Amino acid sequence: MEEVKIPIEDKKKFLTLSLEEKIKRSQELILEWYYQYKGMVYVAFSGGKDSTVLLHLVRSLKTCKDVPAVFCDTGLEYPDIRKFALSQENVIALKPKMTFKQVIEKYGYPVISKEQAEYIRQYRNAKSEKTKRQRWYGEGGAGKISEKWKFLVDAPFKISEQCCDIMKKGPSKKFEKETGRKPILGIMATESTLRLQKYYKGNCNAFSAKRPQSTPIAFWTEEDIWNYIKKFNVSYCDIYDKGFERTGCMFCLFGAHLKNDKRFELMEKNFPQLHSYCMNKLKLKEVLEYVKEGNNKNHNKPDADNI
Repeated sequence: MEEVKIPIEDKKKFLTLSLEEKIKRSQELILEWYYQYKGMVYVAFSGGKDSTVLLHLVRSLKTCKDVPAVFCDTGLEYPDIRKFALSQENVIALKPKMTFKQVIEKYGYPVISKEQAEYIRQYRNAKSEKTKRQRWYGEGGAGKISEKWKFLVDAPFKISEQCCDIMKKGPSKKFEKETGRKPILGIMATESTLRLQKYYKGNCNAFSAKRPQSTPIAFWTEEDIWNYIKKFNVSYCDIYDKGFERTGCMFCLFGAHLKNDKRFELMEKNFPQLHSYCMNKLKLKEVLEYVKEGNNKNHNKPDADNI
């Protein structure tokens, strides 16, 4: 199907629609995706609230009630999330080829943000001075390492953004290749600056993308998600009732440097054995302390870069 480019003005309007209007538009996108691929689609299901709402939204359509949910059972999911995800109907569990421990040993720790971790990795592994200059100074319009994170190029541990590609995207792409099914993802533009930029650049149903994918709730907000759950009395994982706001990969360090991030405090309270394992066996404590110490030394340096 040929994609019709939607004006940015319209995309901005979608973000301000009422919940009822958003539901209607999302359903239209889901059906469009479903019919384009003759039902050979699936819902990428993490067990979190966003993908839970997406799965409910998809299966509330009579035509799509048999669409399978695919859960990447990476070993990085909170116990509550994993139990909830696998308890749902018609769920297919995928396993990655590597464990998180193997990934961080071979590729590095995911710190700060996906973008900054990628730039740091590219700088440290660069074979040319041109690449190093691009990542250090942003030459040629290339993205650069933020001033306050440049100290991480000398970190005594590897840094990389590749964990998600190996543990989640890899198994998902393999599944798509083997089955021919196309993904429906619960990604929302309001979750980050990078996702908002992608939302404005592309379409919710990316038929012509190298890896076609549908993001029918891209214009929803977190408030919309909770309002939908209340409106339709949707069952969700009770981990949110324990104070958790982020329920992605347990040991991921993206955003863990932020002052208001309490994920590891909550983990220590609710899952003390897992907390001990990641802090000591996986050495996350050493990584966090190195990042915190370096950041404190650089906190007064001016830097307008987004992370």
